[in-house]
Amino acid sequence: MSDRRLQVFHSVAKHLSFTKAAEALYMTQPAVTSQIRQLEEQFNTRLFDRGQGRISLTAAGHVAFKYAERILTLSTELDNRIQDIVGELGGPLLIGASTTIADYMLPRVLGAFKARFTGALPRLFVANSDSVQSRVAERSLDVGFIEGCSHMPTLVTDVLCDDELQVTCAPSHPLAKLKSVSAQSLIGYAHITREPGSGTREVVDHYLHNSGVSPDSLQRLMELGSPEALKGLAATGLGFSIMSCTTVANEMRLGQLVQIPLAPPLIRQLSVVYPKERIHSGLVSSFVQFAKQELGPQARPS
Repeated sequence: MSDRRLQVFHSVAKHLSFTKAAEALYMTQPAVTSQIRQLEEQFNTRLFDRGQGRISLTAAGHVAFKYAERILTLSTELDNRIQDIVGELGGPLLIGASTTIADYMLPRVLGAFKARFTGALPRLFVANSDSVQSRVAERSLDVGFIEGCSHMPTLVTDVLCDDELQVTCAPSHPLAKLKSVSAQSLIGYAHITREPGSGTREVVDHYLHNSGVSPDSLQRLMELGSPEALKGLAATGLGFSIMSCTTVANEMRLGQLVQIPLAPPLIRQLSVVYPKERIHSGLVSSFVQFAKQELGPQARPS
């Protein structure tokens, strides 16, 4: 319902970047620039100061941003109320998920939800946890599944379940002989890690810091962008990784990888995030509740 130009302006103002806004909205940068130019012509004033490769909101831009937040929220509430009155649980459902959750946990949830609500049209966006929650906050996604909890004030975070991470390596690796591994004992071994912005990377770095070990003190062999890449490299024996038990069940059954518990254990929470709005569509609300039932403590992954 809301003016597309207002949605584009809101995204640019949140990111303070035309490039990032274009990526979040699945638009080209020239298209985003054109939308902002049209809005500035309509208001007959500049909304952004541009210079030295950076942009910032003007005084008028700050006012417009506050109103854009309110207008977009009301527009969403209007769409949701009308949909609920009509009584149709269907239509697009834009879901974001971190790689681990998207690859190993969500497929069965989406399949079961689609079987129950045949009119739903789920679309899954896969990225690291930072990217997912950013897109939910700017409303280019309806709901997101992340590793850890969101600290964004505009989002609600509901914890779904616990997920244990363990040292993962080839059976031939020296660490594979141990029954448990302390953070200190990892120093001296080549470490294969996720990229910055990954929820897994964040929780592992936090665990190491709390254990008195700087992540930089480990011999970082490589940074990779997916659990599959981590598993493939770890299976060669070149180094170890710290991964969710959920992601390596098949490789352990095949004898390609082994996992060793950390001491103390490293357990993180997996969460679902969605905007803090007074009213959500019946479809979004139903999917959130369905996911909670499927992925909640009683369905904790093994």
